[in-house]
This record gives sequence, C-alpha cells and structure tokens, in this order.
Amino acid sequence: MEAFLQYLTFPFLLEGMWLTLRIFAASMVGGLTLGLLIALMRLSPYRLLSGLAWTYVWLIRGTPVLLQLVFLFDALPFIGIVMPPVTTAIIGFSLNEAAFAGEIIRGGILSVSRNQTLAAASLGMGSLLTLRRIVLPQAMRAILPAVGNDAISVLKGTSLASVIAVNELTLRSQQIVAQNFKFFPVFAAAGVMYLTVTTLIAGVQFLLERRVSPDFDRSRRPRGETALGRFFGFRLRPPAPEAPSAAAPTAGAARLDAAAAPGARVDLVELVGAQAARGPGDRDGPFIRCVDVWKSYGHRAILQGVDLTVHRGDVVTLMGPSGSGKSTLLRLIAHLEPVDRGRITVGGEYVGYEEVDGVLRPSRHVARERARARIGMVFQQFNLFEHLTALENICEAPVRVHGERPEVARARATTLLSSVGLAYHADHLPSRLSGGQQQRVAIARALAISPRVMLFDEPTSALDPELVSEVLSVIRRLAEAGMTMIVVTHELRFAREVADRIVFMADGRIVEEGTPEQVLERPREPRTQQFLKLVQD
Repeated sequence: MEAFLQYLTFPFLLEGMWLTLRIFAASMVGGLTLGLLIALMRLSPYRLLSGLAWTYVWLIRGTPVLLQLVFLFDALPFIGIVMPPVTTAIIGFSLNEAAFAGEIIRGGILSVSRNQTLAAASLGMGSLLTLRRIVLPQAMRAILPAVGNDAISVLKGTSLASVIAVNELTLRSQQIVAQNFKFFPVFAAAGVMYLTVTTLIAGVQFLLERRVSPDFDRSRRPRGETALGRFFGFRLRPPAPEAPSAAAPTAGAARLDAAAAPGARVDLVELVGAQAARGPGDRDGPFIRCVDVWKSYGHRAILQGVDLTVHRGDVVTLMGPSGSGKSTLLRLIAHLEPVDRGRITVGGEYVGYEEVDGVLRPSRHVARERARARIGMVFQQFNLFEHLTALENICEAPVRVHGERPEVARARATTLLSSVGLAYHADHLPSRLSGGQQQRVAIARALAISPRVMLFDEPTSALDPELVSEVLSVIRRLAEAGMTMIVVTHELRFAREVADRIVFMADGRIVEEGTPEQVLERPREPRTQQFLKLVQD
C-alpha cells in the first residue's frame, strides 16, 4: 500500500499523466472540429463533398489507430514532412477521432426534426445561423452521450502513442517496471490516474446533459444568455443587422415598442393594426399574386397551374381534401420550397428569385430575402424550437435576423405573450405547454417579425376540440386588425365568420372560389359539393 501511494504521487508518473491530458485535450478539440466539418460534408447535397467525407470515414474507421500513427511518424518524412512525436500523436488521434465524431454529429443532426429547420427558414434564418442556434443545440441531446463515451476511449487510446516514442503515462509506467519489476503498485497507480480523469470526463458529460435536458430549469438562467452559451458558459453578443433586414422599424414595430412600456395594456388588435398597414416597399395592386404555379415531388404533381390573387387586408381561406396542394402552396409563397414553374410575388417582389433577361433565377441570398419579405407562417405541428422557452422562441428572429436589441425584443415578446393570454408561461419550454398554448406561442413568434402577411397551415388540425377555440379566437382578432392572411382550415364556421374569400382546391387545382356565402351555401362545382357534404356530416 505504501508503494502504491508513493507511485500515485511520483513526479515522473504525474508528468506522464499531464502529457497524456494535453494530447487528449488537443486531440478531442481537433477531432470534434474536423468531425463537424465531416458531418456537414456527409449531409451536403453535393455528391463530391459527401463522397469525399464518406471515403475519409471509411478509410479511417477501417484501419487501426496504431497503423495510422506509425504511418504518420515513419511515412511522412519520406515526403519531407518531419514532426515531433507529440505533434504526430495529436494529429493522428485528431484525424482518427474526426471520423467517429463526424458520424456521431451527423446522427445528432439527423435526429432533429426537419420541421425545426423549416420553421427557422420561415423566420428568415440562414442555414449557418439555423445550424448554430437551432439544430446543434437540440442535436446535443443525442451527441453528448456518444461523445462522452468516445472521449474516454480517446483518453485510454493515448497509450498507443508510446509506439512512436511519446513518453506518456503508460510508457513511463513500463519504464519504471522494467527497472524494479514492481508491476502491481506501478500499474495500479497509473490505473487510478486514468480512472480519476475518466471520472471527471463522466462528470462533465453529466453536467452538460443536464443543461440540455428538457427538465432543466430555464427560469434561473440570466437574461441574454444564448443557446450555445448554455453549453460553453459564455454569452454571445447579438450580430449586427444585415443590410436589407436592418431597415428602419415598421409602424407595427413602433406600436409594439409603445405597448411594451411599463403599465401599458394593449389588445392584440391594436398591437398588429399598424403592422397591417401598407409598408414602404409595397406597390399598388394585388399583394400576393400566384400565376400558373406548378410543383411536383418526383413524378407526383402537387400543384398544376394555380392562379391566386390576394389583396392587402384580405382573409383568404384555402379548403379542400388532403393532398390537394394547400400546404404546398403556402410553402411556395414563403419560399420554403422552390417553384417548378410559374411566378409568385409578395408586395410586387419575388422572394428567393431574381429576374434576369425575363427569366427567373434562384437568388443567392434566399434567407435575406425571406427576412425582408416579412412573411409570418404558423405550422400545423407548431414547430416551436424545442430547446428555447416561449419567450426565447419569440425573441430569436427579431434579435438574430433583424438585429433588434435583446431588451427591446424581450419587451415586445412579453407584450405579445400577454396579448395571446400566455404572460405566465414565458419561461416554459414547448414541452411544458398544451397544444393550444404552443400554437398561440407560434402565432406570437410569427407576429414578432412585424409580418406583412400571415400564413396559417391548418393551425387547429393537431389540437383537441377543446383547444381549437383558443387558437381560432387569436386568428379572429388578427382578422379584425386588418392583417392579410391565408388560412388553410377545415373549420367551416370559422371560414364563414372570418374569411373574405374561400378558395376550394382539389387535385392541385383551384376548383372554385368566392365569398363564404357563395362557396359554402351555394357551391357550383360537384367536387366542392361532395367535400362540404362530407365535412358537414
């Protein structure tokens, strides 16, 4: 026992442990950084990039680490690259870890629902911003357990560095045993050192997993802390506003700021009334115009020559059987998906396209144009950001996309939550809210960007009948405020009371349109009559 304690504090072994920790830490940082790049390449739509990443993973995972270290140490000098043993070990372990970390990160990213990226895109968030703020924080729940296990393997695997003459802990233990033949106390001391470090790694893993758990208490977190800051213990300043998105606040934004003043009580109608007014970039004529719009998925035609016109202040309800193209049309208007053929303008401008010599071409700044168009969209499945509280969901786009000051965005978000009856749920995660509450938060989130038009994709179909009235009452108040809206719904009573015009779609075409009285009471087309009979029954 005395010999064990002596070697446990033996400076020669402690120096070896310190060198092992340095190699481990540098290898994990390098491996995770390169692994993120490998994961993104694997997920890239470009076959060359995904193919290169797949080949790298296949090669590294299929060969022993020992062989990779020997190759780097012995083969590279033949081409004029000579590195110290420690540097070679760090590079070798980093390259090896990158292959495994890349697959772990890729799996974590794939575990995040595509609806999350769709919701981020609807708010004008670019791909990198969405990855950093929305996808990776949620993917951490799947990534952290696997990375923690992998980190322990890398720590223990550093003993292989002895093959290239790196004098780390295991090699130093062997050197001592070769002199005094005291196997048990020496290797027991080395084992306790490894066990101590792996215990610390497991503890850090536990703390990080706890921070990303849905059960973590967000209400005690300091205001202004970002999603990534929760993982790494720092805060990020909000980015400077991008050129088109940082335009002067709209009248609706000014009204919201005024409403956020202490003691102010403003109804939702008053809050969004100014937002519904004509914006500085709007032109005369139809506000939303779809001309000969076609969309297919593979060989299946979803939209076939759709023509639709919506004027400012109109409330248009899209009705029709499932698969008739209603939701697809909304996504095309918000440019969440590309149009196969035809033209769509919002406020007289294209979103995500630019006209060159009479031909529409995809824009290179799609996210920026979505943000500039200010199209609010509310999805059928809510699509709230699961790792953010109700208040943070609403603040995300105003701060990160439109460059508003965090304190201003928080004040407006608080006012919006109050206006939809959720003032006391600001610090609740979506998983702690009912379906009706989540949908009202989603509406408030869409309103926070001061939208010129609101798109509702069957906002009540995922709700229990008791919760439907909560959401419909909010939409009614938006209609009273004069907000331009396109609503996909099967709620006949709601359409009759709120809609200015009902558009009935079937098989990717507009079959019939008119006032609620014309379409619901006196439908002309047999397809409309059949659908209404089924819905009413």
